[in-house]
Amino acid sequence: MGSNLNEKLDDVDLRIINLLQEDSRLSYNKIARKLGISVGTAYNRIKSLEERGVVKGYTVLVDMAKVGYNLTALILIQAEGKHLLDVENEIARMNNVVSVYDITGDFDIAVIARFKDRDSLNQFIKSLLSLPYVKRTVTNVVLNVVKEDLKLKIP
Repeated sequence: MGSNLNEKLDDVDLRIINLLQEDSRLSYNKIARKLGISVGTAYNRIKSLEERGVVKGYTVLVDMAKVGYNLTALILIQAEGKHLLDVENEIARMNNVVSVYDITGDFDIAVIARFKDRDSLNQFIKSLLSLPYVKRTVTNVVLNVVKEDLKLKIP
C-alpha cells in the first residue's frame, strides 16, 4: 500500500486497527503474527494508517474515578450562530473537557467534561456562561455509566 492519502482501507488495515484499539502497545512482530503477514507489511501498513490520519495517536485509558474525577457531565450549549466555531474552540481548550460536539437540534454544542466535585463543575458552568456568545446551557450529571468505550469494533 502506497502513501496515497485517499486509498481505501482494506481488510488487513481494518484488522490492524481493531488490534491496535485492543492494545496499542502491540509490537509489529505480534501484529504480523496474529494476522499472518510479514513484520515489514505490518510496519508499512501502520505507518500508512498514521500518515493518512486514520490512526491519530496512541494513548492510555485511565479510570477517571480512581484518579479523583468522579463526576461526569453532559453539557448542552446554545451559542450565537456566527460565533459557534469560536465558542467550540474556546471550550475545547478547557482542562476538564473530554469531548466537544457540534450538534443538531435545539442546542448547538454538546460537551462531555469530568470533575472532581460539584464545586468544580459549578465553576466550570459559570465560566461557560461568562464566555461571549454563549446564550444558554443545560447540564446533565451522569448518575451511572452503562457503557463508556471509545473503541469501535470495525467489521
